[in-house]
Amino acid sequence: MPRETPNRRVPVTLPTADTVAGSWLRTIRFSGFSLLMLVILVLFVVILAPSLRTLIQQQQQITTLQGEVRDQQADVEGLQGDVARWSDPAYIEAQARDRLLYVYPGEYSYLVMGETADELPSQPAPISDSLQTPQVDWVAAMTSSVLDAGLSDEPATELVAPDIGGATVPSSTSTGGTP
Repeated sequence: MPRETPNRRVPVTLPTADTVAGSWLRTIRFSGFSLLMLVILVLFVVILAPSLRTLIQQQQQITTLQGEVRDQQADVEGLQGDVARWSDPAYIEAQARDRLLYVYPGEYSYLVMGETADELPSQPAPISDSLQTPQVDWVAAMTSSVLDAGLSDEPATELVAPDIGGATVPSSTSTGGTP
């Protein structure tokens, strides 16, 4: 029978040019407990990360909704003030006079149209003693406008009002109407 040769152990030396990181890694010993703790830590991060993200999103939504609630509460307070004002008969009367131009029986309401006190010129126009007649034939201009509007095939947005600023009115309109 062939003779078995026993395995012999030969000492091996490591290279002497080690780096700091290499020597640190060689000194780390992994035990079953440290491996178990590493797995638990990784599972904790994997399981908890989506929940943490959801929690942060919900906190942001809560903050946004609280801001909206504050704004709506301010609106409600303003509207409650409006309701309180509208409960006052004097306020209702003032609004009816200002907005709807209501007056009591026997009163007269005067409405001033045109320039306000802010828009009035500082120097009023001189008043003449003579009677002036306008140079515009308003009857012909009105008749021309009515005939143009009634006999024209153009849409209302394209019709032009007659010039009554002193220009002479033509005897017949562009649509063939009479003055």
